[in-house]
Amino acid sequence: MTAAGGLSVELRQPGPIPLDVAFDCAPGELLALVGPSGSGKSTILRAIAGTYRAAGGRIAVGPEVWFDAAAGIALPPQRRRAGMVFQSYALFPHMSALGNVMTATGHLPRAEREGRARELLARVHLAGLEARLPSALSGGQQQRVAVARALARAPQVLLLDEPFSAVDKATRQRLYREVAELRRSLEMPVVLVTHDLDEAVLLADRLTVVSRGRSLQTGTPETVTSRPDSAEIARLVDLRNVFEGRVGAHSEQGTAIDWSGKLLEAGPLPGLAPGTPVSWVIPDGFVVLHRRDRPSRGERENPVEGHVETLVPIGQMAWVSFRPSHDGTLPLQFSVPLHVARRNGLAPDAAATVSLLTDGIHVIGPRTKPAS
Repeated sequence: MTAAGGLSVELRQPGPIPLDVAFDCAPGELLALVGPSGSGKSTILRAIAGTYRAAGGRIAVGPEVWFDAAAGIALPPQRRRAGMVFQSYALFPHMSALGNVMTATGHLPRAEREGRARELLARVHLAGLEARLPSALSGGQQQRVAVARALARAPQVLLLDEPFSAVDKATRQRLYREVAELRRSLEMPVVLVTHDLDEAVLLADRLTVVSRGRSLQTGTPETVTSRPDSAEIARLVDLRNVFEGRVGAHSEQGTAIDWSGKLLEAGPLPGLAPGTPVSWVIPDGFVVLHRRDRPSRGERENPVEGHVETLVPIGQMAWVSFRPSHDGTLPLQFSVPLHVARRNGLAPDAAATVSLLTDGIHVIGPRTKPAS
């Protein structure tokens, strides 16, 4: 059941753009649609806004139905109160920032339009720049105008289609903070389309993973990125440590997983019989390097000996590919602060030991076919 004023989306069609999507977004919630380019994310936004009509499904905001294929309902875009911010911002180049925002205030009495537009520009930190044309604004400032214009429609839903992709990294970080601040005051569902998982995790209350037009899993960023429903989802959210194994013995403490001959302690798996083939994942944050200077309690959990295959410094972090001694065909990926890597002598071919924390081992379920 969607909360009053919440967005509910179901879209189905075999082609030409395959869709099999279902999700909801509550008022005041930011839901991110994440997935690779070409997965159908922008098509979903267009279907919500009314500029694309799917063959089947239903879209509603609270009690108001915008689209219902079975009932023959398909409101045109102008009758759907959806504010949309495009990747290109789509500002009118011959209009000032104020004029661009005022184009979306036609529902207000004429005497109120300029005041509302100025209020919204101030809200997005553009007070004093009302007279500037888009060409005289930076990319970040243009994005703020686009957000103000979207809000000027008094929308029931705010749709953001890759809104940060056209600006540089420093501007993007600043806009993240501003959008996070702004959305706390919005009492409407906000749907963000992005292919940048880090962006989605930073901004969203929940994620919906989309691939080839299908919604695969919806949950909090922590759940989706650490406890994916399938190996496919694990790879889509950039979990690099995806392995195959078999269920071992059950005990009061948990269940053992046979990882190519090495037994690992995992959480309880009462529904899986010993010998069942499974896929399992562990986020790199649950891979703990045994430190030479200060052993930790976590080192007692599932210790794995091996050697460093590669070490790549990126800024102040070091990305490590580690080959376990029990099976060198199974690379384990993790990251540590660069100073920790140096202090512990990590380098290609160096021997090392890591622990796989039990809480981080997530068994996806029975493997029905060989992993690709």
